[in-house]
Amino acid sequence: MKQQSVLRLCAMTLVLTGTAQLALAMPEGLPSVQHSGSISYLSGGVGSDESTAIKSEMGNYPLVLEFAGKTNTGNDYLADIPVQISNAHGTVVLDTSTRGPFMLISLPNGRYTVTATYNGNEVRRVVSVAAGAHARELFIWPM
Repeated sequence: MKQQSVLRLCAMTLVLTGTAQLALAMPEGLPSVQHSGSISYLSGGVGSDESTAIKSEMGNYPLVLEFAGKTNTGNDYLADIPVQISNAHGTVVLDTSTRGPFMLISLPNGRYTVTATYNGNEVRRVVSVAAGAHARELFIWPM
């Protein structure tokens, strides 16, 4: 009985230590990483703290997408943009909506078609993801 209590205490300590290390490794204000199959991504950038945190993480992701609307006075960031990413074979590997103007995506090396839609206007871009390189695409729609 005493041995089980000691084992439980050790297990809880390991879990709490791991959680604390993970929390320390994540920049403050960074949205949580999402998963779709083997693809991991994060999306956000609403507010200056979250925007700054995401910008600091861009170098850790092979693909960065940014979404804006062109106005008479400049560009306004957009959120809730439907995004679909297909591989070279046409298979959809990610189908989601953004939670802010930035989307950082970890994809295996290859060519992908990124389709984003705002107010019924669909924009497609072909991107290449390669080891050690970073692809960045800016999608701008007239408002």
